[in-house]
Amino acid sequence: MISKEEVQKIAKLARLGISEKEEEKFQKDLSIILDYFSILNKVDVSGIKPFSQNVGEFACCKNEEAREDKVLSENLESANELIGQAPEKTERHIKVKAIF
Repeated sequence: MISKEEVQKIAKLARLGISEKEEEKFQKDLSIILDYFSILNKVDVSGIKPFSQNVGEFACCKNEEAREDKVLSENLESANELIGQAPEKTERHIKVKAIF
């Protein structure tokens, strides 16, 4: 089981304020997670090829041509209708209050 000091260090790194009760809970939970990883480390994966995917290469499009992007008129009409209902707008952009 990991120590309370380790839990406190992890909480500090994650910038979490936790109570003593939560410390005990995280101590148990994190220990269970680490025990599970130790089980996974014992699994023999020597015969398994690593999986990788190049950027821009998608499994669905490897042997197929990607379809052409089209603006569908019914979607455009729906979007214009929704934008038209906004209380404040500039051209096709809806104005909203800043959240930061």
